[in-house]
Amino acid sequence: MPTRLLPLPQSERKALRLARVSGPADPAEVARVTVVLRPRSPERELELVRKLSSVRPRDRTYLSRLEFEREFGSAGEELVKVRDFAAENSLSVVEESAAKRSVVLSGTVGQLSKAFNVTLARCEHPARGSYRGRVGPVFVSEELVSVVAAVLGLDNRPQARTHFRMRPQAEAGVSYAPTEVARLYDYPSLDGSGQSFGILELGGGYSRADILSFFSGLGIAPPSVTAVSVDGATNSPTGDPAGPDAEVSLDIEVAGAIAPNADVLVYFAPNTDAGFVDGVGAALHGAQGEPSVLSISWGSAEDEWTAQGIGALDQAFQDAAVLGVTVCAASGDNGSSDGVDDGLAHVDYPASSQYVVGCGGTRLTASGGRISSQVVWDDLPSGGATGGGVSDVFPMPPWQAGADVPPSANPGGRVGRGVPDVSGDADPRTGYGIVVDGSAATVGGTSAVAPLWTGLLALINQGIGKRVGYVNPLLYRSPSAFTDVVKGNNGAYKAGPGWDACTGWGSPIGDRLLAALG
Repeated sequence: MPTRLLPLPQSERKALRLARVSGPADPAEVARVTVVLRPRSPERELELVRKLSSVRPRDRTYLSRLEFEREFGSAGEELVKVRDFAAENSLSVVEESAAKRSVVLSGTVGQLSKAFNVTLARCEHPARGSYRGRVGPVFVSEELVSVVAAVLGLDNRPQARTHFRMRPQAEAGVSYAPTEVARLYDYPSLDGSGQSFGILELGGGYSRADILSFFSGLGIAPPSVTAVSVDGATNSPTGDPAGPDAEVSLDIEVAGAIAPNADVLVYFAPNTDAGFVDGVGAALHGAQGEPSVLSISWGSAEDEWTAQGIGALDQAFQDAAVLGVTVCAASGDNGSSDGVDDGLAHVDYPASSQYVVGCGGTRLTASGGRISSQVVWDDLPSGGATGGGVSDVFPMPPWQAGADVPPSANPGGRVGRGVPDVSGDADPRTGYGIVVDGSAATVGGTSAVAPLWTGLLALINQGIGKRVGYVNPLLYRSPSAFTDVVKGNNGAYKAGPGWDACTGWGSPIGDRLLAALG
């Protein structure tokens, strides 16, 4: 009797705008998919997160990885169901993890198409290139529909974009060392000793020579940097200093300069929804180390994700909270539209997750070692601008209720999660001097702010002697630990006193934030 297949809820995939189908996908091509299983005891995990929200870091207790797997990892019988499904469809099990609640399967496109009842096509897009695409839902067996939360990777379109902006060499401006920005923001006089932080990269790479050159220029011993391969992706510099290598170098050099004695783990994953989820899973559960902070400078507008993709990734971010891992993400570089040209406001995911510290951007001017001016980064329409606004996906979290988050600028005025939470220097005209592919460059974008905050939180963890973990609720109780940014806009939203949808609470006053959290 043939296996009955049912559509997997929330797996619907839309065609990418401006994409065209050039033909069927090669049925002999070998591909991998990540089957994400539903969380076990979701109410219990949510209750743990709520308790963390009301407790200061010194009094918090996080689950160890082993405790997490025992309490919230996938049950053995659920993994067996996926293995049986794979065997019935001649698919191979590449990786199985109860802690990640996922099984990675491999097979030919023909086998995968039949197993999940999808039609895979070769698609071409003017900005995202060639990819394997699908439309409609994914189907799974009747036995799996109540067990599986997502099937990711059948469609391997590029899921996210970098959020950095390079300043043209001919353009006037200021170039700061990350350590200069840290001093202007009164970062604690610590070095990250005993700490470890992660950086997620979805393309490009770095060279040891660039790292040595950059830190030699600062007179700082370089940090320990380890590249971690996820789903076959590796540290692969392209040689193009204006490409993704700039993202990788910016992330490592900014965070590393602030916390040079911390261990840096760089997770290289494919730029797909499956790669994104698996990369975060590797940081939370991988054997290479246990980072206390994770920096993410890649993202895309919420409506460019499937519901299953957002659901799977957001569950991983909730897991991070229970494990005591802080996640920082760039809010985007295209203002309130987030680069979507439909005339509406959009926010960037994963910065819009309530379990993530959304990092917006400012233009920072200094004189005599002090901040003389700081406004919203906004060079639209010709240049970039900080992302920010109100989520179309997530409700307003309880800890944001008193922040005067405005209704969405879109028709209907939805009340939702406000983005960003915090900010920092991001304008390429007041950008960061880095070394990438053997060349000096000045780079900005909210991509710089995520590692800027990652480095700060590593210092704060060192200073407190304990992880701050899920820090979002605590940030909203500490407005005096920020320099409020009250001038400027990002298109649909304006800055003003207190929290705003351009710069959040503003830029950090590091010593005050350490005192407030400690």
